[in-house]
Amino acid sequence: MSQPIVFMFSGQGSQYYHMGKELFAHNAVFRQKMLDLDDFAASRFGVSVLKEIYHTANRLSDPFDRLLFSHPAIFMAEYALAYALEQKGIRPDCVIGASLGEYAAAAVSGVLSPEDALDCVLEQAEIITETCRNGSMLAVLGNPKLYQDDPLLHENSELAAVNYQSHFVISGERGHIRKIIDDLREKQIPHQLLPVSYGFHSAMVDQAEHPYKRFLARKSIRTPFIPFISSATGEAETDIQADFFWNVVRKPIRFREALQVAESREKGLYIDAGPSGTLAAFAKQILPAGSAERIRTIMTPFHKEQTHLQQIEDIILSSPGRRL
Repeated sequence: MSQPIVFMFSGQGSQYYHMGKELFAHNAVFRQKMLDLDDFAASRFGVSVLKEIYHTANRLSDPFDRLLFSHPAIFMAEYALAYALEQKGIRPDCVIGASLGEYAAAAVSGVLSPEDALDCVLEQAEIITETCRNGSMLAVLGNPKLYQDDPLLHENSELAAVNYQSHFVISGERGHIRKIIDDLREKQIPHQLLPVSYGFHSAMVDQAEHPYKRFLARKSIRTPFIPFISSATGEAETDIQADFFWNVVRKPIRFREALQVAESREKGLYIDAGPSGTLAAFAKQILPAGSAERIRTIMTPFHKEQTHLQQIEDIILSSPGRRL
């Protein structure tokens, strides 16, 4: 039996300017899908997201944190990559979404049409921008037990995600997060401020709940035709209700549990379809030693997408029982 393929989709914090640039330049299917999605976004939004992603004035190192652009940009790049893979015959047997990546996972698995998924992403960005105060998200390289043990952390932030045994993310008000950064720096605990302007997965986004749920209630949501494992629940989802897409914004991210569900079914080939290889890096920390060869990234800030894509094709061609 051939090795099952799992597509993984990451969320806010994985984006950067010029993501997918090599694919956009050299992969006609990826480029056309990005253009199609950009046309849809522009018809609703009034401006081109692609021009923001690939504008020559924007440097790779510049923070890409304006939600009205970064939100759709992440979805567009992820869905376009998944579509390009499928056109090559590399089709998922399962998808895992994490945070904003749940929308790309939903589109690939058939829960939402690509247009409806992008519409939800755009609406979410607009509602959060209009209703929520700015906030911050901070990744901490340390035992998650630190969150409960340190009053400065658990009294001034919310636990947004536990990604593996030595990596967690907190979310909260900017002033509080700055104090936490100062404390972590003094204690020499590694940390990284994410390129995010809002406190997702915390009470910082609660003002968006009712207007967003009213919008979601108008969407047509279907049963997935590809198994869909959610990091909002850490489970495989079959009967998805509209409120689910609010929960992926508000609830803590449970990627570790989602990955373990996929792995418990059968050891698969994990393809990170996100911009940065974030989930691939997490998966290498979660899965047993010796699993690294089963975890693959395509898009990275170093623009080696074509090479990575060819490597995945070669792996699948050599897999017994599977041909492109």
